[in-house]
Amino acid sequence: MGIFSRFSDIVNSNINALLDKAEDPEKMVRLIIQEMEDTLVEVRSTSAKTIAEKKELQRVVSRLEEDVADWQGKAELALSKDRDDLARSALVEKQKAADQAASVNADISNLDLHISKLQDEVSQLQEKLADAKARQKTMLMRQQTVASRLEVKKSLDSTRLNDAMYKFERYEQKIDNLEAQVESYDLGKKTLRDEFAELASQDKIDSELAALKAKMNQENNA
Repeated sequence: MGIFSRFSDIVNSNINALLDKAEDPEKMVRLIIQEMEDTLVEVRSTSAKTIAEKKELQRVVSRLEEDVADWQGKAELALSKDRDDLARSALVEKQKAADQAASVNADISNLDLHISKLQDEVSQLQEKLADAKARQKTMLMRQQTVASRLEVKKSLDSTRLNDAMYKFERYEQKIDNLEAQVESYDLGKKTLRDEFAELASQDKIDSELAALKAKMNQENNA
């Protein structure tokens, strides 16, 4: 026995509630979809049989209507020959055929209602099926996303991450040491720019010293 025992169970079911109660929602969705697809095949098969039955009844009505017309013609022929007895018998047969046609037409009307109901059921079932498949697709995407995130989490394990950072810091220290060695070779060496800068600085100091001496001589002579 499937998840749903009757068509109405499927149409009136709350898929969210079913999934909330399920231990394995993904498996439950697959089962729901399978049950819906099987039921859809059954409903469509029933609908096709009903339509075929309606067409057969319509052919029966057509034959009965031909009988009605035929008995009407025979009754008129009998009256033209002054055979009231035959005319009466023909009219009786005509009435029987007409009654049968009316009864079959009533059956056809009932079949029309049944076919209309089946069409509504197919439409509702297709909507439910589309909803279930959409949920299945969403669940699959979520599963893939979670799996990817889990792999990232594993690859970024704290121990491995700390080890990587430690190695990175060691590389930085090595580079710092190399830069310090390069700078140590340059200590005490003057560039041409440095020598000119010293000359300019010396001239400025000499000028300030001469100005200071001149000032003090003036003050002493005053």
